[in-house]
Amino acid sequence: MADPAIETPPPETPAPQTPTPQTPALLGRFKERRLSRLLLRDLVRPHHRGIGLVMLAGLVQVISAMTAPLLIGIAIDTALPAARHGDYRPLLLVTAGLIVSALLAGWLRYVFVKRAGVVGQAILFELRRRIFVHVQSLSVSFHERFTSGRVISRLTSDVDTLNDLLDAGLDGLITALMNMVIITIVMLVLDVPLALLALASLLPLLLLFRWFARRATPAFAKTREAVALVIVNFVETFNGIRAVQAFRAQRRNEATFDKLNTDYRAANATAFRLQALLIPGTSMIGNVATVMVLVVGAHRVASGGLELGVLTSFILYLRQFYDPMDDVAVFYNSLQSASAALEKIAHVLAEEPSVAPPPIPVTLPEPVRGEVQFEGVQFQYVDTTPVLPALDLHIRAGETLALVGATGAGKSTIAKLISRFYDPSSGSVRLDGTDLRHIDDHQFRSAVVMITQDGFLFSGSVADNIAFGSPGATRDDVIRAAEAVGAHDFIRRLPDGYDTDVRKRGGRLSAGQRQLIAFSRAFLADPAVLILDEATSSLDVPTERAVQRALRTVLHSRTALIIAHRLSTVEIADRVVVLSDGRVIEDGPPAELIGRSGGRFASLHESWLDSLV
Repeated sequence: MADPAIETPPPETPAPQTPTPQTPALLGRFKERRLSRLLLRDLVRPHHRGIGLVMLAGLVQVISAMTAPLLIGIAIDTALPAARHGDYRPLLLVTAGLIVSALLAGWLRYVFVKRAGVVGQAILFELRRRIFVHVQSLSVSFHERFTSGRVISRLTSDVDTLNDLLDAGLDGLITALMNMVIITIVMLVLDVPLALLALASLLPLLLLFRWFARRATPAFAKTREAVALVIVNFVETFNGIRAVQAFRAQRRNEATFDKLNTDYRAANATAFRLQALLIPGTSMIGNVATVMVLVVGAHRVASGGLELGVLTSFILYLRQFYDPMDDVAVFYNSLQSASAALEKIAHVLAEEPSVAPPPIPVTLPEPVRGEVQFEGVQFQYVDTTPVLPALDLHIRAGETLALVGATGAGKSTIAKLISRFYDPSSGSVRLDGTDLRHIDDHQFRSAVVMITQDGFLFSGSVADNIAFGSPGATRDDVIRAAEAVGAHDFIRRLPDGYDTDVRKRGGRLSAGQRQLIAFSRAFLADPAVLILDEATSSLDVPTERAVQRALRTVLHSRTALIIAHRLSTVEIADRVVVLSDGRVIEDGPPAELIGRSGGRFASLHESWLDSLV
């Protein structure tokens, strides 16, 4: 007989919407930008004092660096003529001034870069923490809708893009902007006509930046999406490496990865082409402005309308004005990529849990008895027909109930509703008479525990995995839990016993050993309600028998819901409920249902016996 499998909920993708004048794509884009700006404001706000110190250090550093052209102009017009007549004091003073300004500017640059780095990393630290904490708090529906690769992309690739911006460009931008403001003032003081001529070049520069922004924003958005797809494919391939190798799908997967990687390269090439136009364009405008000022200034010097030292200082200041423009161009290029990354991060952080914590939590009387009741429960995944049309089901405290039914019957959905991974579309699920939506979340998570088919284990020691749900447990508590479910003997034989590293997903252990550790974890947590979602379906028969012996210990004196993949699991149940299309079609003790001639469970049981022959 073919064993029925867990029903898989359809992906929760929003239904396509017809565009209307009230909901154009532009509004969505505006909302994303607004969210990213609000996020940036919240991240920056706690560091206003540190940012103020950075700005102050940068300002003084810029002013110190700006004295050099002025001192050189003084040297040409005053100090050198005095030196020709034997008076070296002005030249020595100018030289001392240049040395002091260089040393001061260098030290202030060090302070500026150091403080800017500290502030930038503090902002990124908080952003990573927010992403991690928020994603953990989101409901299961989010994680079934978003692949793990996309979430990893937000936490790594997108945050790294912001890190590149802060590390490589922000300090350059701040000093460049200060340079431009102060140099503009200095140039106006030195010579107004030449200053106005130089500043006239800002118009084509602004037009260049505007042209770049319009094309770069969508280009960098495509690069962020493309790299996310590469990461998604990479993570899913290596998470499923056993299946890939079992079906010899490496070549097919390579072709898929090459296609995604090519798309990423193409998206980057478009962005780099834009960058290749921006930076040389900025330099060209600066060079043209310098030539214009030099020609006009030289004519005025020749006619006696301008001193050579003033023109020399002016040209040096003009170069200082335009040299940082390359930094501004690089920063602006990075800013477009970082803005796209920040919008994607803000989009994730704007996600709300579909299962909201209760506004006024209710604490159940201790000890929690474990009585579960479904009252008129309707449930459907997004844009699907109802999985549970109208379910009424009562599970008595301390009762072990087995759910039986074909794929899609609603077994796993019932388990998810009891675990409050989802809330009902209508009706209520109650624990000890209280709607799950009202129960204090911490108490609820302690009272209801689910063990899934894969018996998920984290990298780390066996002891850490057993104590995962009971942080205060001692080593003796861990050992007693393992002994109770029959896991102690095999753990003792592991290379380092309870300190053995189980490796990623428990890859060092067999499926049966992983499940025994998962049962030990559940036994130690001591929940009032235990849900076993196909917990023995992947085990061979001898291992399943060993696990079932452990199950009897784990289930003793607590309410249990068993989603039965194999009817052998039903043997330990007090009661069996047979589901079809989300409705209860049979309900009773296993022996009674087996004795019903023509009944659904009797038919399943007979088929199972035939499969053993």
